[in-house]
Amino acid sequence: MNLKALAERLLPGEYPSADDYEALYPPRNLPKGAEVTRLAPSPTGFIHLGNLFAAIANERIAHRSGGILYLRIEDTDLKRKVDGAVEAVIRALDYFDIRFDEGAEIGGDETYGPWYQRQRAEIYRAFAKKLIEEGRAYPCFCTEEELSALREEQTAKKEVTGYYGKYARCRDLTEEEIYKNLDAGKPFVIRLRSMGDPEVKHTFRDEVKGEITVPENDQDVVILKSDGIPTYHFAHAIDDHFMRTTLVIRGEEWLASLPIHLELFEALGFRRPRYGHNCSLMKQDGETRRKLSKRKDPELSLEFYRKEGYHPRAVKVYMLTLLNSNFEEWYLKNPDADLASFPYKAERMGKSGALFDLDKLKDISRNELSKLSVSDMGAFLRVWAGEFGSEEERGFFADEEKMEHVLALCMGAGGKKRRKDFETASQAMDFIRYFFVRTPRVDEYRADPATRIAVLEAFLASYDPEDDSSAWFEKVKGIAAANGYAADTKQYKADPEAFRGSVADIAEILRIAATGKANTPDLWTILHILGEGETKGRMRAALREALTEEIAALRSILEERK
Repeated sequence: MNLKALAERLLPGEYPSADDYEALYPPRNLPKGAEVTRLAPSPTGFIHLGNLFAAIANERIAHRSGGILYLRIEDTDLKRKVDGAVEAVIRALDYFDIRFDEGAEIGGDETYGPWYQRQRAEIYRAFAKKLIEEGRAYPCFCTEEELSALREEQTAKKEVTGYYGKYARCRDLTEEEIYKNLDAGKPFVIRLRSMGDPEVKHTFRDEVKGEITVPENDQDVVILKSDGIPTYHFAHAIDDHFMRTTLVIRGEEWLASLPIHLELFEALGFRRPRYGHNCSLMKQDGETRRKLSKRKDPELSLEFYRKEGYHPRAVKVYMLTLLNSNFEEWYLKNPDADLASFPYKAERMGKSGALFDLDKLKDISRNELSKLSVSDMGAFLRVWAGEFGSEEERGFFADEEKMEHVLALCMGAGGKKRRKDFETASQAMDFIRYFFVRTPRVDEYRADPATRIAVLEAFLASYDPEDDSSAWFEKVKGIAAANGYAADTKQYKADPEAFRGSVADIAEILRIAATGKANTPDLWTILHILGEGETKGRMRAALREALTEEIAALRSILEERK
């Protein structure tokens, strides 16, 4: 068979030679040992935790070695393309401080672009044509119906599904049969002519998992689809070579495709990059573990963390605890260090599924937020509210001085030990809401309405915003004593039967009246932040509520006595 003539018929036209392409995409001028890594998502609009997992690993490896991290968009499947998806990828990863050196919508060294696969169609066709000329690829005219019937036959026989060996029906078509199909205008794809034997096994050095056993590939996979666009397998091999990728860290779901990729690099005559397959992110579901699911687990999407308002450093710290086994110990010794200074290594990545624990992330988030300055916390909350908050929440920032006082109190700024009440921006905004709007009670009063009426009336009669905390508390203690409560907690503990409760119970009434919550930071400071007008207004509102409850209770008693 005249393979050169067949190649010309299948892919007509002149293409640059392999040597021409080697000259067009020369080796990168980088220091010895520098790694070139990449992130190569499809433009589906869904950027998930697994992408971030791989992105952190690739970014750390590239930049710690003085190398390059680039963004390539694998848009060979137009059915999955979503407008604005690439910008969404960049925006989501930028939030978590993943900085690309070059790539789609980023630019950089144009020598290695373009970074969209559909814009590189010529180079894929050139190498597909080369493989046809060399007898390592051939046209396949099988229809979708024929391929579906083939899979059904294999499944019924309990054989491996795929296009291989005796099932590769177009592999050994004669020259006459090929041209007859072409003359009839039958659509075709180009398949790799595999030379492998799956019974033959090889030892492969995985950069994450260590030595693993890999069978040879025998699948005649499609390399060019009927529209002339390559499959992922074929495109990634060519792109990784000419973008001069040295190391690919990717999910372990790609292990099954590794034999195909190894054969493709061999057939193309390229030196392949090193591969490392990171473990999957798992979730505890009852007594079993399973992979995080797009359908079941909203926390798989990176948008979840932005909408909830997890601080990017907190997420990155947690991901690094999953990515490198020695990170947690290092971070305990270096809690305020630049995360870029951590000596990240691919070989320290987990070899089996990493258990993702949202509760542990929340613990880390509380710790990280507690370390922020008041101004940094304010800026973080303001940005979050601007994008995800309600109009009411955005209004909290109208009085910058008040917000500063609120955050200083709630964070324990200036104290010996920082408070850790905040875990996300959304939770923090809900936590401080009572400073800006009177909200329904979160906690119920333990005191009866009559007691609350007496306490609130006494408080309103004696309240002076000019009182310092000592003078204010002396008045609260006086209200306690006047209502049968111990003015001192030690006094109450010494003889609890002698009192209705302690001054702490009186403070709780005032606290819930002012904030709707039984547990808050220092109440005197809260009242000063609220101001005299707001404080009295809330106490009067609470008094009206107590009076309403008392009247309702009295009416109920009267109804019962009728």
